[in-house]
Amino acid sequence: MAQYNLGLCYHNGRGVAEDMVEAVKWYRLAANQGLALAQNSLGECHESGTGVKKDESEAVSWYRKAAEQGLPEAQFNLGKCYMNGTGVYKSEFEARKWYSTAAEQGLPEAQYYLAICYRDGSGVDKDMVEAVKWYRLAANQGLALAQNTLGECHESGTGVEKDESEAVSWYHKAAEQGLPEAQYNLGKCYMNGAGVYKSEFEACKWYSKAAEQGHAEAQYYLAICYRDGSGVAKNTVKAAYLFRKTAEQGLALAQNSLGECYENGTGVEKDESEAVSWYLKAAEHGLPEAQCNLGDCYLNGIGVEKNVSEAVSWYRKAAEQGLAAAQNALGLCYVFGIGMEKDESEAVNWYRRAAEQGLEEAQFNLGQCFANGTGVEKNATEAVKWYHKAAEQGDDMAQLMLGSYYYDGEGVEKDASKAVKWYRLAAEQGLAMAQAALGQCYEDGTGVEKSISEAVDWYEKAAEQGHAIAQYKIGMYYYSHKGEWKWKYDEAAKWFVKAAEKELAAAQYALGMCYALGRGVSRDDGKAVQWFQKAAEQGLADAQFILGSCYKDGTGVPKSWNEAKKWLRKAADQGHEEALKLLREGQ
Repeated sequence: MAQYNLGLCYHNGRGVAEDMVEAVKWYRLAANQGLALAQNSLGECHESGTGVKKDESEAVSWYRKAAEQGLPEAQFNLGKCYMNGTGVYKSEFEARKWYSTAAEQGLPEAQYYLAICYRDGSGVDKDMVEAVKWYRLAANQGLALAQNTLGECHESGTGVEKDESEAVSWYHKAAEQGLPEAQYNLGKCYMNGAGVYKSEFEACKWYSKAAEQGHAEAQYYLAICYRDGSGVAKNTVKAAYLFRKTAEQGLALAQNSLGECYENGTGVEKDESEAVSWYLKAAEHGLPEAQCNLGDCYLNGIGVEKNVSEAVSWYRKAAEQGLAAAQNALGLCYVFGIGMEKDESEAVNWYRRAAEQGLEEAQFNLGQCFANGTGVEKNATEAVKWYHKAAEQGDDMAQLMLGSYYYDGEGVEKDASKAVKWYRLAAEQGLAMAQAALGQCYEDGTGVEKSISEAVDWYEKAAEQGHAIAQYKIGMYYYSHKGEWKWKYDEAAKWFVKAAEKELAAAQYALGMCYALGRGVSRDDGKAVQWFQKAAEQGLADAQFILGSCYKDGTGVPKSWNEAKKWLRKAADQGHEEALKLLREGQ
């Protein structure tokens, strides 16, 4: 025993200078006398090549001598050799046997590895209940690895009843011992409020501890905290640094996020080609989010030469892994024949897959297919169903469409108040078409109390975004002095011009009247006729009638009864009584 203790002194540098050769010498003397502790230590020296030439089979020989004397540490070491085929033929059965022998003597490391055997079915029938039993025995002795794994079992309900608070308790024990995996797990629990009160601050604290030890996933989620300002001051530069650190370790999630940083110039100088480089690394690891991002880059020529076939290829890889965004993108490619032959029914197939996962864009697109009979039989009820799902998630276009269906009573019972509800939700998000529709409801008193001031307010919001009908409506209020709006012909003409330039026939006609009467603009019969002509060519009966009248009287154009008849006939064919009267008078 004295020889063994002297070996320990040389091994650990206690009272003498550390000298592993001298340590091995004394271990060997004690081992040759049959001291199990010395035999095990000598085996460890041979296995690692510490103080002696590395010789794994010699290590096994010494482990076996000590193990057969009942030393649990040696039994555990011998079990590991059999499990890994180190210095001896690989045998999970022999490994499990020696782990069991050591575990039954209370060695926590052996108990932990025995639990793994039961978990994986290595050398024994798979049995998660038995695995949890051994994890618990090791955890109760303070083994951090076992405490963390026992926490994972409780969190997932594997081999034991699910209990997130119990999981957190075990994670805490292991985390406080400095185990990075447990610190990471504890951070996730705090971030998600799983088994503990939700606290982004606490989550960041534990992510940081694990990240400082090089835990890649912890570094990644800590980067997200810095990127989003969750539990820590927002710092996109720090986030990008951590994403890079983790990406360079090969974590696909981080590689994709770093690509997004470069694509958007978030925390780093914008560099689209660098973004593509990182997307590609992650995509080649099979990460569907990166494959979808790479598809976007090829589709739009971002950081790489535009290549729609390559885009479709990456979308398909991600879509087949179930990524909803990629399924929706692939659906769009099929609808428009981008990078492939157009196939609307196949588009519906991919939209449906994404929509059933809750992706609002896909739900809207699927609603559009049912609304228009694209790749599927037209069905207003189904259209409403999918618009409703997207609208409830805040999709403004779906809210607008749903409002229209309630307004018209198509696919759903007509309900003006519900129409107004959905128009308002979309309008408040700034959608011009919804703002104009809501303005119309206030103007008519449909589904809401009639209010010209509210109508104009919503029309103005839409008009400022370039909505032609809203611009025309505002112009008409100023032109016809409805309600509080007194004659302001200059304002009316201003809005008519905007809408007329967008080819709105009613606005072109109204602008023509402004020039004809000199309201808001200098009177100019020539310009009046030009705008009447534009509106008439779009089929507006009033414009056709007045254009015919101009040709009849030679107002702003050379007098021509033939030309007059042509336009008066077009108006009369649409039921314009005054046009019909002039035609009769001219005969």
